[in-house]
Amino acid sequence: MANRLAQTTSPYLLQHADNPVDWWPWSPEAFEEARKRDVPVLLSVGYASCHWCHVMAHESFEDDTVAGYLNAHFVPVKVDREERPDVDAVYMEAVQAATGHGGWPMTVFLTPDAEPFYFGTYFPPEPRHGSPSFQQVLEGVTAAWTDRRDEVAEVAGRIVADLAGRSLVHGGDGVPGESEVAQALLGLTREYDEQHGGFGGAPKFPPAMVVEFLLRHYARTGAEGALQMAADTCTAMARGGIYDQLGGGFARYSVDREWIVPHFEKMLYDNALLCRVYAHLWRTTGSDEARRIALETADFMVRELRTAEGGFASALDADSEDADGKHVEGAYYVWTPEQLRDVLGEDDAAFAAAYFGVTEDGTFEEGASVLRLPGDAGPVDAARVAGVRARLLAARDERPHPGRDDKVVAAWNGLAIAALAETGAYFDRPDLVERATEAADLLVRVHLGEVARLTRTSKDGLAGDNAGVLEDYGDVAEGFLALAAVTGEGAWLEFAGFLLDIVLEQFTGEGGQLYDTAHDAEQLIRRPQDPTDSATPSGWTAAAGALLSYAAYTGSEAHRTAAEGALGVVRALGPRVPRFVGWGLAVAEALLDGPREVAVAGPVGGELHRTALLGRAPGAVVAAGEGPGAGAEFPLLVDRPLLGGEPTAYVCRHFVCDAPTTEAGELAAKLGG
Repeated sequence: MANRLAQTTSPYLLQHADNPVDWWPWSPEAFEEARKRDVPVLLSVGYASCHWCHVMAHESFEDDTVAGYLNAHFVPVKVDREERPDVDAVYMEAVQAATGHGGWPMTVFLTPDAEPFYFGTYFPPEPRHGSPSFQQVLEGVTAAWTDRRDEVAEVAGRIVADLAGRSLVHGGDGVPGESEVAQALLGLTREYDEQHGGFGGAPKFPPAMVVEFLLRHYARTGAEGALQMAADTCTAMARGGIYDQLGGGFARYSVDREWIVPHFEKMLYDNALLCRVYAHLWRTTGSDEARRIALETADFMVRELRTAEGGFASALDADSEDADGKHVEGAYYVWTPEQLRDVLGEDDAAFAAAYFGVTEDGTFEEGASVLRLPGDAGPVDAARVAGVRARLLAARDERPHPGRDDKVVAAWNGLAIAALAETGAYFDRPDLVERATEAADLLVRVHLGEVARLTRTSKDGLAGDNAGVLEDYGDVAEGFLALAAVTGEGAWLEFAGFLLDIVLEQFTGEGGQLYDTAHDAEQLIRRPQDPTDSATPSGWTAAAGALLSYAAYTGSEAHRTAAEGALGVVRALGPRVPRFVGWGLAVAEALLDGPREVAVAGPVGGELHRTALLGRAPGAVVAAGEGPGAGAEFPLLVDRPLLGGEPTAYVCRHFVCDAPTTEAGELAAKLGG
């Protein structure tokens, strides 16, 4: 019999709809039920493509004995962290404070007032490595709840008070300047892996936002070291197993520091951020490899993640069925020498094994290898490589595909819109700009809909129940602003302004600090507020970047002031933890450069417009259009006459404008092109 999750739209919750556990979605009714029955709440948080979430579900939540005990002594609540990042953030902070680490699945025991008192992540079905079994944990919590209620209440009260007392120091007044940016660069240099690219050790995550900062810093200052770290990191990832050498696109992270073996799930947000970074690397260096990776990653997103409604799905699973029908990680992606021979024949298999680093022993599990480009195969025949790749891709396509998490998350679609719009514009791929526009249309139609506030998710064209958080507003505005620059359609600038006005009204606190949830959102035990960039830009830094760009487009003092107030946190964190505020540092570079405002009185897609889009000046905004109506679309185009009837570009910053030009070369020089 299905439980209450059968009525939800989240793919993750639906995976648990047939569990014998009597799950509730997060709702006031669930806590009311716990109050009525005088039992604790078991909160279980995960997401659809989470490997260990699947493992714990199979071992414990599908077990009738465990489920029977759970149902008798708890109200079990299941949360998709991607739908409710606010709930996830609040309890994850408590888990990390209590245990020193966190992760998913997250398992938290709460009072009926939603106050946490016992925590963990994955619990095994049998005691293992000093960790109790899940059944032992359930029995222990039940005993504490029944026999030591005062102690439970005291612990819960202490944790809530501790969380409430963690007010954020946002860096006081003042924006990050040259000295903070220089300290951040020095910090990154110390953590840089000279041998393999990237930062820190294993597991190693693709540092898209840090690379964005390094490229902008190089563009503004000419610091060769910054460009070298960015370019070498991108090369190492592009040639590693973290990149899908057949189908394009990046996996979530590498389990080793050499980028060889990935954790195979593919997330929309990683691919959107990395697609844009490789496009920007090409814009900086002209690298053929950067161009190839940007386009292949864009094509991967469109081919594998685009939904029927024109949005982009959240993720592809790490696991899929192997030849024996077992669900195992990486089965879709890895190859043995024998499998190569079956598809390619003896000669081409030997060539492919050398080219893609497939060994007899294997680089992954059970003799299989992850395809990569070890670079020791000597000069190669490009046509032969293309033929081999096409045949392997066709053979792989016959394998059982990884599952797809089909929900459309507003923030991540915003990142995809920005990436596809710019990649399409740079490489003359109007189809990619069209895909970006269709995704933006979906966000306006479904996620904004009638309510004029952003909804976090949709599935199959239907809006979910959860309110958008700050990252949704910041990233969607960023996507709309990129689309406005590329298409010359001022409507996207207007939509971005509409979203950013809500940021000013609903998400902004004292002294420039920002909150992850709106003033009128559901009140949790603490109002979440995280300024650090992890897998995606934080809501805080995403909003700061979009506010700054919007101010450059419109001259709005309120938006500029809000952006500068928000950047106080980058002044505080940049010198200390630069790896975890990469997008904030990239926005700081835009502020230090102006950012520049480029108005092109001339045709959209013409030579001057294209030159403006290819300018490297950090965070420069571009408005293009011709004719009397252009100024109505973009304030930057008001009173911008043509010189001698020729298309003309105007570059301004800090309220000062250069002389207008009709020459593409002169414009490129003004924008560091």
